[in-house]
Amino acid sequence: MESVYTRMSQKGIVLPKALEPVGIYLPVQQTGNLLFISGQGCIENGVQLKGRAGVDVSTQEAARRAEVCMRNTLAAVEAYLGSLDRVKKPVKLLGFVAGDDRFTEQAVVINAASQLLLDVFGESGRHARSAIGTNSLPLGLTVEIESIFEIA
Repeated sequence: MESVYTRMSQKGIVLPKALEPVGIYLPVQQTGNLLFISGQGCIENGVQLKGRAGVDVSTQEAARRAEVCMRNTLAAVEAYLGSLDRVKKPVKLLGFVAGDDRFTEQAVVINAASQLLLDVFGESGRHARSAIGTNSLPLGLTVEIESIFEIA
């Protein structure tokens, strides 16, 4: 079985350092063989990526920010487990996209996060998912994603 890190290297995927919590919560909570990952925002190199999709940010840029969220998610999982090779599969994503009432491309935005999981985990990266629109997110971020992973 090909290592997650081999796939990441081949695709040029580099993970950031795991984000520190901005509130009173755990970034990762384990119960049995499931990891529940707290919402990871689009924070890149310490910069909060703010704005609402369809208003301040294009759909394409919002999608890039969803990928940033998923990189942050994988960094949190790696920090907790010590290795992403312990992940059996992602189970579920819940993606939130800040936009106005006319913005309806939440699924397109969250597809970028889903694609990153496929790139990292191959076919076992397929998962259940919801993409939700909202008028605002904490810190003014464009995208936030929470997730559940199964570990071996």
